[in-house]
Amino acid sequence: MKISKIFFVVAFITVFYGCGAKHSEGDGHAHEKEEAKGDTEEGHKDGPVTVATLSGQQIKAVGIAFGNIENKELTATIKANGLLSVPNNNKANATTLYGGVIKTLNVQLGDIVRKGQVIATITNPQFVQLQEEYVALASRITLAEQEMRRQQELNEGNAGARKNLQAATAEFNGLRARKASLQQQIKLMGINPNTVNLSNLKTSLTVTSPINGTVSNVIAKIGSYVDVSSPVIEIVDNSLLHLDLQVFEKDLPLIKVGQIINFQLTNNPDKTYSAKVFTIGSSFENDSKTIAVHSTVIGSKVGLIDGMNITGMIGINNVTSPAVPNDAIVEADGKYYIFIETDKTPEEHGAGHDDHGHAHDEGEAKHAHQNEQEAARHAEEQGKNTNFEKIEVQKGVSAMGYTAVTPVQEIPDHTKIVVKGAFFINAKMSNTGGHEH
Repeated sequence: MKISKIFFVVAFITVFYGCGAKHSEGDGHAHEKEEAKGDTEEGHKDGPVTVATLSGQQIKAVGIAFGNIENKELTATIKANGLLSVPNNNKANATTLYGGVIKTLNVQLGDIVRKGQVIATITNPQFVQLQEEYVALASRITLAEQEMRRQQELNEGNAGARKNLQAATAEFNGLRARKASLQQQIKLMGINPNTVNLSNLKTSLTVTSPINGTVSNVIAKIGSYVDVSSPVIEIVDNSLLHLDLQVFEKDLPLIKVGQIINFQLTNNPDKTYSAKVFTIGSSFENDSKTIAVHSTVIGSKVGLIDGMNITGMIGINNVTSPAVPNDAIVEADGKYYIFIETDKTPEEHGAGHDDHGHAHDEGEAKHAHQNEQEAARHAEEQGKNTNFEKIEVQKGVSAMGYTAVTPVQEIPDHTKIVVKGAFFINAKMSNTGGHEH
């Protein structure tokens, strides 16, 4: 009987502790589920990541560049295509007034020449004949003058016929006229008539440049025959370049004489030039329904050549506003953002998780501390870390590589912004997925 009582007590204790263990295990699972649920809900409450950290090595590798929000005078613009041209009074052909064979050619394509510079020399036997006649004419004029005076003396003494005096006078005047004509022809040949004598007859003539400019075409070659209708070279003076834009009818009322046009070469959009409108066409160009707007290129003309195709931007409204380079703006989910350098950290952004506590025991806390030390040591090895914050902005007008922006939240003055490499930071932030700790 006593043994039976002892057995009953042992069985009761065994059953009691078994039930207590099961109850405790159930409570533990429930608590873990509640914590997991809390963590999940808190993770959703945090929202998207707005702060990212890059090491110095990453910044250098990607080529991230910093700048500031600048006040730029941007304009709403009209885009139009056009062509660079040189007025006809700034183009010239170097020609000769006398036909001959090219003896020497002193310039090449692209050479810069000055007005009066010798371009080429030509030779022709007729050149010698004209000078010979001019020299001989001097003796004939002297003889004709003496004969005229003799006839005058005879006529005064009634010893000579009047018609002889008239003939002598006509001969003298005719020779003088011929001398004056030859004198001008020799000047046109580029020879000083006063230096022409029998010992100094020139066999070749020089062809000179009529204007300052650049040799755009070399037509003749040594040994070829040229005359008045055959230019030796073509010269273009690019110092007075015109910009001819083709503007549509609807945009014409927005353009005024004196307006500044910024333009870029079609094959080199990195450099910007300027021109000033001096006249607006009054008729349509062919069947294109466009009207020519003529402008004079101002400022630097380096790299500009007659005939180049350009894209012009005509400003219609000047607006001074905060602006950033186009590459500083990224688009995400239909919104626009820029990145600024900040003291905020991704840990601060995700501080809501710490309220619930991912480290549930002292061992996990110790492990997390070791990870932080390792991360700090790694950051020191890679260079100084930099934190970037994503700021939403409203875009405005864009022109000449800049876009006006209005931040949705206030940004302190002189805050550094990312002007190059913003796309990489945005991609890294997206890959973080809202759990960077």
